[in-house]
Amino acid sequence: MHQKLSKDLPVRWKALEHWGKDVVRIEPLAGGVANDVWSVRINGQLAVARLGTRSDADLAWETELLQYLDREGLTVPVPIPTTDGRLFVDGLVVMTFIEGGPPETEADWRRVAETLRKLHRLTKGWPQRPGWRSSTDLLHTETGTRIDLGAMPPEGVARCRAAWARLTGRETCVVHGDPFPRNIRMTEDRVGLIDWDESHLDVPDLDLVLPHNAAGLDAAAYDIAAQASAAWEAAVCWDDEHAVKRLAEVRAV
Repeated sequence: MHQKLSKDLPVRWKALEHWGKDVVRIEPLAGGVANDVWSVRINGQLAVARLGTRSDADLAWETELLQYLDREGLTVPVPIPTTDGRLFVDGLVVMTFIEGGPPETEADWRRVAETLRKLHRLTKGWPQRPGWRSSTDLLHTETGTRIDLGAMPPEGVARCRAAWARLTGRETCVVHGDPFPRNIRMTEDRVGLIDWDESHLDVPDLDLVLPHNAAGLDAAAYDIAAQASAAWEAAVCWDDEHAVKRLAEVRAV
């Protein structure tokens, strides 16, 4: 399925030419519903190309964040510049490929929790992703990026807001937003986090509802985080099967 940059490349992918004439598009990768994600080869190196509909402001926020986290020692996909130095063109971003496998043991998940806590420490005071809202912002507004509370049943919105209200007054930072096994790439000596599509400014505990309670939250903190996280997923995905299931986990007011 290898595609060199030629007339065979789909029109939407023509922007890949900005990364050089020897780029090869290899095969599609799982990238969720929002993006078209492919493995590519640039200058002989394996990389990942993600094509979506994010605004330039949104992509500037994400690429700046990833460059910063890389400088600070986190293992993240690093944006690869075009031949003229840009980090994205027409919704297309090309990033380094992160090797590794998903967490499997309780000890693995504790390492994931440590990595997420480092992310949170490094990003206190970071600006909000353009167009996004935090969970507590949604106590006072109905929309933000992929969230539209007006599309949800009013009773469901009330339950979600009751869950988010328990986070009021907490310090915020960048949360990864989707720390599930598919987005974690572990080796013996490091934990890599990929797919930063859902990252935004929010309360850090939303990232810490992990298997085995690997982040070591006490019972009350875990309950607050789990309820707020379930409410967030329900709102972001509404109204697919997963969202309905997650909303069912949010307690009635």
